[in-house]
Amino acid sequence: MGKNENQAFMDPRMGRVVAGQKWALDSYGWPGEKIGKSVQRTKSVAGAMISQFFILSQRGDNIVFRDYRGEVQKGSAEIFFRKVKFWEDGGLEEAPPVFNVDGVNYFHVKVVGLLFVATTRVNISPSFVLELLQRIARVIKDYLGILNEDSLRKNFVLVYELLDEVVDFGYVQTTSTELLKSYVFNEPLVVDAAHLPALGPAAIFTQGTKRMPGIASTKSVVATEPGGRKREEIFVDIIEKISITFSSSGYILTSEIDGTIQMKSYVTGNPEIRLALNEDLAVGSAQGPVYGYSSSSGSGPVILDDCNFHESVRLDSFEIDKTLSLIPPDGEFPVMNYRMTQEFKPPFRISAVIEEAGSLKAEVILKVHAEFASSITANTIKVQMPLPKYTTRVSFELEPGAVGQTTDFKEANKRLEWSLKKIAGGYEHTLRAKLTFSQESHGNITKESGPVSMTFTIPMYNASRLQVKYLQIAKKIGTHEPHRWVRYVTQANSYVARI
Repeated sequence: MGKNENQAFMDPRMGRVVAGQKWALDSYGWPGEKIGKSVQRTKSVAGAMISQFFILSQRGDNIVFRDYRGEVQKGSAEIFFRKVKFWEDGGLEEAPPVFNVDGVNYFHVKVVGLLFVATTRVNISPSFVLELLQRIARVIKDYLGILNEDSLRKNFVLVYELLDEVVDFGYVQTTSTELLKSYVFNEPLVVDAAHLPALGPAAIFTQGTKRMPGIASTKSVVATEPGGRKREEIFVDIIEKISITFSSSGYILTSEIDGTIQMKSYVTGNPEIRLALNEDLAVGSAQGPVYGYSSSSGSGPVILDDCNFHESVRLDSFEIDKTLSLIPPDGEFPVMNYRMTQEFKPPFRISAVIEEAGSLKAEVILKVHAEFASSITANTIKVQMPLPKYTTRVSFELEPGAVGQTTDFKEANKRLEWSLKKIAGGYEHTLRAKLTFSQESHGNITKESGPVSMTFTIPMYNASRLQVKYLQIAKKIGTHEPHRWVRYVTQANSYVARI
């Protein structure tokens, strides 16, 4: 940074000037962690401080609590949980990630059934705090291997030690697992993953598949394995979240994919790794669709609107052969984030019809058709549809032989819910619902209903067709060839069909 070591830089997230010594910015715009070959402890963004941090279970039990500044009352965890559990403001079904109660700002994210919460009385960037909570969860998972209530309680001393290094007097110091290993030396008490229950969509990473062992996402980056032997492995996850809006006639109005390539390396010596993507990959918006979504083959180039890379990634040969070179840091980290708005084949088609069946009755017919190959199975599917406000009762009729399907009518917010445990590719499922009203409809019943929304998780499915062609270790260390694992997962971000 030149001769003056006490220079300042502009934080791109918050628009504030921060003074410091020998700082750099990582790929997310956080205060830097490495400059040249030296490793520096980071200082935090000026004014960006939190007062408290705590982790709550689904029951509201306080698992971890750290008060950094003493500015917020001690009962804040109880106030927060009551507010979230009985949220009624603004007509929302769930509490938003950020809200204010009696002058205290509460920020929270949900991670595998746990609530990670931060509080502060100052005006602070919400995106900064939410990103911090996600990074704290990632650091704890890197150290413990498994992130759940049991592992947190067994390793509370280690967790508190990590929190004291990550945040000092409310100011963020570092969220780098690699850097924290220089300050935190305790090893975790590892929880046996074989006896853990599946936790929703996260369970896709522990399901038995031919391509991925069950311990793929449950290894600690610091724990010594029994016998002192270390299994040389590299895990790569391509995770995509889809946002689609269908018109009432079934046409796609908007479509977008937000994707990330995550990596976790357990290779001794941190050798250089080369990761090759599609040879026909292009970055930059193109005119017209990439390929017709009526085609299942998905021919044509993969065109991304934009992307960004982790600070450790070198792009020397990316333009030539679409290869990324990097020396992976410890812990899980995003190699690449990308966005795609070109047309793509949607994994599901949703059909919804509501018709009056008398003065105080109506019938809803919902159909969900899986557009992907029969060898792929989607998990944890949920379909929701708001009904007219004067709906008093709903009776459901599933198709004959339906297995693993449940229905419910949420009378408080007049919403129909249809849950399916799994759907195999190529199959269609239908739900009929008969509605009873408390008054006659004086308007268009279709306009008073919907839209239909859907959530799902599809393992080993990739909507954008972005692929990791190969993983190559530049210089082999030792006699054993590292195991390489690649897995794909697609989830719904905002999957909506208008009626």
